[in-house]
Order: sequence, then structure tokens, then C-alpha cells
Amino acid sequence: MLDIGCGTGRAAAALVERGSRVWGVEPEPEMAARARERLSTVKVAPAERLPFKDGWFDRALMWLVLHLLDRPRALAEAARVLAPDGRLAVATFHWDYFDGHWLGRFFPSLEAIDRAQFSTTDDLVRELEEAGFASVSHTRLDQRASVDRESALQRVRERYVSPLQLLDEDEYRTGLERMERELPETVEYTLQWLVAVAHKASN
Repeated sequence: MLDIGCGTGRAAAALVERGSRVWGVEPEPEMAARARERLSTVKVAPAERLPFKDGWFDRALMWLVLHLLDRPRALAEAARVLAPDGRLAVATFHWDYFDGHWLGRFFPSLEAIDRAQFSTTDDLVRELEEAGFASVSHTRLDQRASVDRESALQRVRERYVSPLQLLDEDEYRTGLERMERELPETVEYTLQWLVAVAHKASN
């Protein structure tokens, strides 16, 4: 199995614990080094140019990474390295997740930035089919989550997600100041996931 954009290797390590033989690929050397603490088989490379032979893997995973990639090229590469009848699982945020996101109260531009980066369900299915996949199934999963005040503030100060890095500086500073004044001790919210599974199309 191949974990594309494996980050720190958390998902890959969980798959190994369940009996899978897993490789990871990650473009950032520092992140790949952290992943190697969990999984020795990690290569530094972009998803758009995977350093593997055609048809090498039975399964591939993209977990919360597709929005950061050149989607047509990355999905085509995933199809290339999968064996006949190989499967790709994509986990990303559902379009509904951006409606009323708790950070939007402090940073009004975030919703538009997020929507420009992420695919709708129909768009994702189309992108998968155009990249050489078929029999695409998908589902929405809702997951309750919470974050304490100090952790939330620290994450925003570090601009832990890419949309925060794209904000106008005045909006970012104003929003952070409001958070420091108004954020409760615990923030509860719902993560809304879109999970799609696609089969490599037969030639």
C-alpha cells in the first residue's frame, strides 16, 4: 500500500499495525524524517512524480492532501503506480464542512479560500474518472471534535493550515486579536469528511 503525502506517518503506521505493507511518500524532507520514526519505507518525492514503477501497489491512500496538489497530475500518478484493479482511497473535507466553520467567525475570508482549494463531491468523482479510475463510491462521515482555547490559539499563531497562510495580514491580525479576547475555554465542532474509493479502470 502507498500513503501519498504521508505527512508524519500517522495513517501509514496505523495501516502497518493492521497488517498492511506500507510505503509512504512525502515532499517535505523534515516531515518525511518524522514519518521515518514510525515507518522506515518513506521516500521524499512529490505526489505528482511518484518514484515507483507502474503497477507496483495494490492500494493507495490520500488523506487530507489532495487539495494541496496538482490534482490531475497527482491522481494520474496514483493510477499509474496501482496494479490492475488497484484501489485509491481519498479522504478530504466535505463541501458542507466550510458552512459555519468556527474559524470563519474570526476570519471571514477563510470560507472562500477553502472552497477554492477543495473539490465538491461531483468534482472529485469527475477528477478521479478523468485520471483513469472507475466505479467511484463515496460517503460522508461526521466526527465530533473539540479543541481547548490555548491549543486553538497556538495553532492559529502557527498558521497550522494553508488557508491561514493565504489571509490578508490585516485580517489575520484582527482575527487573532478577537480570538484572544472571545474564544471560550473549549471549542466544540463537527468534522465533515468526504471519503471516496475508486478502482483503477481496466484498459
